Amino acid sequence: MLLGALRDSAAAAVATGCGAERRAGSPDEEGGQRRKMSHFTSEDEALLQSMLRQLLQSVKEKITGAPSVECAEEILLHLEETDENFHNYEFVKYLRQYINNTLGSVIEEETEKCTSAQNQGEVSGYDTLVQRVTKKTRESKEYREMMLALKNVMMVVVESLINKFEEDRMHNKELDSKTYKECQSGYYTDNCSDSDSSFNQSYTFMNQEQLQLLAERLDPIQPKEVRQEALQTLCSAPPSDILNSESWPSLRKHLTMSLSDPDATFSEKILRFYAKTFSSSPFNMTREVYTSLAKHLELCFLSGEYYLPISAGLDVSNTDINHLLKKVRLLNEYQKEAPSFWIRHPEKYMEEIVECTLSLLSVKCEPSPEFLSPVYFLALLDIKAVWFKKWTHAYYSRTVVLRLLEKKYKSLINAAVQQCLDYFEFCKSAVDRTPRVSIFSQQRCSEKQKFSYTGPDLQYIYFVHSLCLLGRLLIYKQGRNLFPVQLKNRKDRVSLSDLLILFTELIYYSPSYPKTALTVQTDNYSPASLVTEILQVFCDQMGSAAECLYTDAVIDALLHPVQSLLSGTEMHINCLETTLIHVADILARIAAVEDGLSLLLYGGNENSSKEDSPTAVHVIVEFTKNLLHDDISLLSGSELLPVVKGAFIFVCRQMYRTYEGLQVLIPYGLHESIAEAWKKTSLLSERIPTPVTGANSPSSISQESKHISLLEETLLDALLNFSATPKGLFLLHSTGTMNDCVTFMFSSISKKKQQASECEEFGNGVIVTQMATTPTGAVALQSSGFIKALVTELWALLECGKDDVRITQPRYTPVDPIDQSCQKSFLSLINLLTYPAVFELLSKQDMPNKRVYSLREIPTDIIDIIDRLIILNSEAKIHSLFSYEQAHIFGLRLLNVLCCELDTLLLLETQYKVSQVLLTAQEENVIETSEGAGGFIIDGVSIERNHVLVRINLIGGPEERILPLRALDKGSDPYPWPMFSSFPLPKCYRSKIPRKADFRQDNDLDKLLSLLKNPDKQTGWAENCRKQFCKVMKAKPDIISGTILAELIEKFVSHLSESPSDCYFSTGDNKATDANVKNESLSSVQQLGVEMTVRYGKYLNLLKEHAENELSLVLMNCEKFLKQQQTTVVSSLCCLQGAYAGYDWFASSVFLIMSGDREKTLTFLQRFSRLLISAFLWLPRLHISMHLPITTVESGIHPVYFCSAHYIERLLKAELPLVSSAFHMSGFTPSQICLQWITQCFWNYMDWSEICHYIATCIFLGPDYQIYMCIAVFRHLQQDILKHTEAQDLQVFLKEEAIHGFRVSDYLAYMESLEPIYRPVLLKDMRNIRVQNA
Repeated sequence: MLLGALRDSAAAAVATGCGAERRAGSPDEEGGQRRKMSHFTSEDEALLQSMLRQLLQSVKEKITGAPSVECAEEILLHLEETDENFHNYEFVKYLRQYINNTLGSVIEEETEKCTSAQNQGEVSGYDTLVQRVTKKTRESKEYREMMLALKNVMMVVVESLINKFEEDRMHNKELDSKTYKECQSGYYTDNCSDSDSSFNQSYTFMNQEQLQLLAERLDPIQPKEVRQEALQTLCSAPPSDILNSESWPSLRKHLTMSLSDPDATFSEKILRFYAKTFSSSPFNMTREVYTSLAKHLELCFLSGEYYLPISAGLDVSNTDINHLLKKVRLLNEYQKEAPSFWIRHPEKYMEEIVECTLSLLSVKCEPSPEFLSPVYFLALLDIKAVWFKKWTHAYYSRTVVLRLLEKKYKSLINAAVQQCLDYFEFCKSAVDRTPRVSIFSQQRCSEKQKFSYTGPDLQYIYFVHSLCLLGRLLIYKQGRNLFPVQLKNRKDRVSLSDLLILFTELIYYSPSYPKTALTVQTDNYSPASLVTEILQVFCDQMGSAAECLYTDAVIDALLHPVQSLLSGTEMHINCLETTLIHVADILARIAAVEDGLSLLLYGGNENSSKEDSPTAVHVIVEFTKNLLHDDISLLSGSELLPVVKGAFIFVCRQMYRTYEGLQVLIPYGLHESIAEAWKKTSLLSERIPTPVTGANSPSSISQESKHISLLEETLLDALLNFSATPKGLFLLHSTGTMNDCVTFMFSSISKKKQQASECEEFGNGVIVTQMATTPTGAVALQSSGFIKALVTELWALLECGKDDVRITQPRYTPVDPIDQSCQKSFLSLINLLTYPAVFELLSKQDMPNKRVYSLREIPTDIIDIIDRLIILNSEAKIHSLFSYEQAHIFGLRLLNVLCCELDTLLLLETQYKVSQVLLTAQEENVIETSEGAGGFIIDGVSIERNHVLVRINLIGGPEERILPLRALDKGSDPYPWPMFSSFPLPKCYRSKIPRKADFRQDNDLDKLLSLLKNPDKQTGWAENCRKQFCKVMKAKPDIISGTILAELIEKFVSHLSESPSDCYFSTGDNKATDANVKNESLSSVQQLGVEMTVRYGKYLNLLKEHAENELSLVLMNCEKFLKQQQTTVVSSLCCLQGAYAGYDWFASSVFLIMSGDREKTLTFLQRFSRLLISAFLWLPRLHISMHLPITTVESGIHPVYFCSAHYIERLLKAELPLVSSAFHMSGFTPSQICLQWITQCFWNYMDWSEICHYIATCIFLGPDYQIYMCIAVFRHLQQDILKHTEAQDLQVFLKEEAIHGFRVSDYLAYMESLEPIYRPVLLKDMRNIRVQNA
């Protein structure tokens, strides 16, 4: 930094040359000068002079382009900032070395002084240190002496250079005096290149008199020789001097007139002067040159100088045509460059350029429109109208361009529209008559007419230019405001919709490339490709797409060829496959945007929808199914058929990846069609012989296999994308291809891991998370090798490091409990290990507990992770870890998250005795003293163990239990939380329950109880009860608790269960009695769940002694009762082998609500089981139930997942889009956490009072309120969710943290507002679970 500052000072001294000194020198300084001058010998001066000359030669182009001396000085002063080669110049290297030799010791000495002062607290901060060293060095004697010496030697060097320049100039003047008396021109060449002899010899600086003389000599009335000589002289002068002179107006006039000189050489030199001016002069000067050239061309066309019939074509090798094209090309090059710098100048300059350009392009030849106008020549040089794209890119210039088009030059737009219409009519008539193909793009490829263009070529070139110009124009609102336009030969005006329909029809009526050229075109000018490109841009621009493209008329035009193929109508299309591919590409982009998707699904105008006009989605899906079934006869045998299939499958995929799209597509059974097509294609791929060297036609075999392989992958990818939503995953399971899809996904991830974008990672993360929430998905992930790869990668990061390479420095010690390198693997495991997955992967699996673990033994499964990182109950396991503390903390953190799902906790506790292992480890982690065991050792591992032990042994909501922190506090007592190595837990971890007053006397409550006790059995009775319940909940929610709550739900369910219209399930009589279950016993998981429930109930003062026996009898009776309604299923899934895999949290909740009354609980559950709500609140109710289709039972997927959780995600996207996006970015799904909440009835996430309100709300108001409840919770947590998404720990937050501050009553009004919007759809789907065929 210091050396940089010193170099800047030296560079400034050099740039000023022999300027005035910055301060008067004292006598001492003069002596210093003399002393330091001895350091520079005459050889040094010569070397410096050579190096300085080299530097100036390198930057002379920058200097000569400067409009003034001051600007040139500024360029030199800022050379380090602008010249990337600055530090490579020998002069700069010399200065750097000189400064280092002179001041190096001073800098080191000052640095040592300041560093020692900093250590003593006198100086703070790196920046302060640098500033202090710099200041001290600049104040040193050595620095002053060095600067004086440098300044003096550079004065000598610069003076020598100036003298040498004067000598060279006088010498050259003497040599050229015979030819030129007033100026030198010996170094001018045709291309105005600079001479290499010495600096500044390529330019001659002239005064005003000389320039005035040049202007007179360039007058067209002067002899040719005089004008040529004057032009030669003009080219050797700096353009900035010429443009700034008083003679420039007359010079410009004469130069413009001379552009029409018959002598092409003379006018070409003027063009070269213009080109040189464009490249080296500022915009405010070059605009005058540009406008003069544009006006010259406009006058030429208006005067009839260029009357060139279009039908005659154009021979660009003709001298006059070539010269005209050079003029237009010069304009076009400037048009492309001008937008990069005109914003720095007044708007009037830019407006002047725009107006003269539009004026030129609007010129029409008077005799007949069949003559070439300027726009044809511009199109020939800039066929895709790049100039217009650049001019409209920025708002600054776009406003001016579009304003002028609207007010003065709308004829230019009219002409472009007319050209597109004419070309379309030509194509349509050609298709109807004969398949004649004569387009520019194919002729261009042949190279036979490189220097000449026919009339049709020119018309096509102008058409392409017009198409690109209009396509760009329609992107902007002001451009769309130019429509509709009125054309001369049409009655009706051309609207935006008309133009878009025209563009769309060009896709299938215009000629296209041959089929074989589809994959090898590089610069395709075919109309279909151009229109597709334009419509793609529209789709990316939200405003323009919604206004132009998203209309029924345009969509109908797009789907015209598809509809014709479906209906069997005869069509005339040049290349059917190419057309369909382009159409599918545009449709896919439309479907990717919410507004476009809505248009495809429901149409643009709901009122005009008729039965005889099917929606776009119907046409697309039916056509895709016909493609998959090979029912399109016109495409049979086509080489591009697999590509067409893939294109339309992708359109459908864009739709069914969304919740709305999937809902519309379900009735079509597209997933089944895709699965059937994949099975057929996979059989074909097995029959294709492996290519053998020397075999006949290997290219055809490989091409065929490539097409089939590509189609096979496309179909698998399409099936895999169904799993982006819960219901889509259920559909995927019904096809029987889940294992193949997961294997394909894992293979794709492995291949593309290095190239995968963040978006693809998010997408894969969501799919994996959805898979892991279901037992079938978890088994598929296991069999594909995905879990093994995940575990192996985790172990490599945790224990082995990233790569087995030479270590050049020790690995840093992680500061965070989970190192950043392992965070991604940690989150992936959390996403994977839901209870359905844990049960399938760990059920009945014993812990390895080996006697010896090799250091090279790498875990490959989840049981290995638990064995090696969590259950560290032997010295062998501890010694097998390179980083014991880091690895064990990782395992304990993982265990902490897993145990938040209570069913997982019960499974781990019963199978592996997790609590006992942790207690034993805590007991061993004590300080040994002479008196025996002392206090616990407080370290990272013991703190984590303490937190986990409290969490897994206490049930309670946010206000009912206190979890110890996992960090140390500052102060004398860094960890105030008591540790323990045996039960019971210290009482400080349990909050005290405040006693609630009896609110029995309440008018609203009395009215509700009265309704329930005396039902009038009228139609509106249930609705009246619901309204009164809501009234009580909003006014005094605390009343609805205890015995009152039990009475409310008991009576309401009793009355509903007696009404046939309200009963959804037929249950029959309950044969289960205490006598029948005496010989039954609960599983170990159920027994542990009973113990936990009873402990929680006693804490809440809801249960008394012997409650365990009562609850056990309730659970056994429920199991016996539900077993009567179960069917027989043969499956390899562990969760379908016998009774319900988890614990019955809902029955336990009802038992607590009924204050441990077994009879009331069983009666309530029996009646409750007849209602639809039981399917969604009481998950064991539908375990392998006879009420569900056999395919649903075999999947092991509960309706709560594919129905409730699916709609939670759908409503979340509509109501809380930020939260929905946060989940997607995290690779996590709302369905997974909601399934966990619902399964355990929000235990550990809400306080008991809110759990009761959740159950009561769903019972009274309907099963759809379960969905609204979850949406309300997400709304409550929105800010926390966004914050933790940014911190990349959303999964951990949602699973570990209780829902603080949430009250059901506070959000009841919000939930009621969702009911009228979504209830019809939700209840319909919930009622369809019995006949769910998807």
